[in-house]
Amino acid sequence: MSDVEDDVEISFPVKFLGRVEVVRPDGIQILEEAAQNLKTSDEFSSEKAAKKSKVHLFLSLSGIDILENKTKFLLYSCNLSTISFCAVLPSSPKVFGFVAKHPAADTYHCYLFQSAKFSHVLVSVIGDAFRVSKKEETPRVGRDIKVEALQHKNKMLQRENDKLKRRLAGEIDD
Repeated sequence: MSDVEDDVEISFPVKFLGRVEVVRPDGIQILEEAAQNLKTSDEFSSEKAAKKSKVHLFLSLSGIDILENKTKFLLYSCNLSTISFCAVLPSSPKVFGFVAKHPAADTYHCYLFQSAKFSHVLVSVIGDAFRVSKKEETPRVGRDIKVEALQHKNKMLQRENDKLKRRLAGEIDD
């Protein structure tokens, strides 16, 4: 095992909607309540920080790091062992989030993000990384997760390409 294999990670650009303290560690309802809480706080907040910000979500077998897009400043870091739930919001398919236990306190926080096309892929990849970290398999699995994520992206882009080709062919035939 080399250090390079231990540090396998993938990165996704997403919009960070915010972090909200929650009362339970899991459940779609917790994500829905956190999203509603963020909407309510945005309506009454005069702070510019409340707006959606672009971030990079770095996923590795050790955890999830959230870095500010321009400065690459580390906003949050969550060890995979602290993550208890991850899902896409049924009411907003572009929004996904995960719940993680605070490392120093006995509280849970819900982290919410928005991704136009890859929210389901990200939830799947985070879930896979979580399962792999629980099994404590070899670091080679990290490469498998990265390959799976890229294959998922490729399939989605191929579907979109096929759809556009059909639409273009329909417009030309008209």
